[in-house]
Amino acid sequence: MTRHPEWIRVRAPNASEAAGMRAVRELLLRHQLTTVCQGAICPNAVECWGARTATFMLLGDMCTRACRFCGVKTGDPGGNVDSGEPERLADAVAELGLRYTVLTSVDRDDLPDGGASLFAAAVDGLKAQAPDTRVEVLMPDFQGSRNALDRLLETETDVFGHNVETVRRLTPTMRDSRAGYEQSLAVLAYLSQRKGSCKVKSGVMLGLGETHDEILELLRDLRAVGVDILTIGQYLRPTEFAVPVERYVPPEEFDEIAAAASKLGFGAVVAGPLVRSSYHALEAFLESCAC
Repeated sequence: MTRHPEWIRVRAPNASEAAGMRAVRELLLRHQLTTVCQGAICPNAVECWGARTATFMLLGDMCTRACRFCGVKTGDPGGNVDSGEPERLADAVAELGLRYTVLTSVDRDDLPDGGASLFAAAVDGLKAQAPDTRVEVLMPDFQGSRNALDRLLETETDVFGHNVETVRRLTPTMRDSRAGYEQSLAVLAYLSQRKGSCKVKSGVMLGLGETHDEILELLRDLRAVGVDILTIGQYLRPTEFAVPVERYVPPEEFDEIAAAASKLGFGAVVAGPLVRSSYHALEAFLESCAC
């Protein structure tokens, strides 16, 4: 088994951070909510939970798709939707006093609208109860449905996000067959064209076998469709069933790629081995607004 390099190591929480993590965990249990920290096995749980922040995952913890890099459970939720989730989410965010909240979800291809209506209801409820909270939605592709995307665009969301995940060549072998490189670009382009003053965000993982030229092509493609904020992180194998890591990208290479992205005109770039879509989300949003 390949050992993680030194720059991948995650430190243990100190006493204060551990207490913060316990407080968030207890709140999530009380409100029956799921976070990406739990479902996607994020390496930044110590830092984020210790600071009393979390990225909430809507529509359950079972995804209808089976991307080879993901640790979320795959199956058929049978069309079940928890209609009380938006209200509990708003209560939890208000109780935590969050300045910035990220909402994401599993793919729900079993639902007619992919879950867009509940997603939007969650944003509406959160903004109504905590109007000063900035909200970022990290959405699935909704199979490219314009109606579903329009429902999200009707909300007071501050940042619209959708991850392209990997380069064009690797997409067919790494992502579920219902996903697609061009479909993701089309979603991002549609959001960008209709975003108003909002920001559009995407994320990509490295270490799956992509080449440097393919990464540069991906950066150009994302900027061409109007992406403002970009996150770039190292792929870490979440379970033994997921595809193995092809390569651990050193920090200096992340810096080089981030510099190339900045030259292309992205408003904010967050890049590094442990970066995930929601990492330093508030800082990236503020940086993009200052451009």
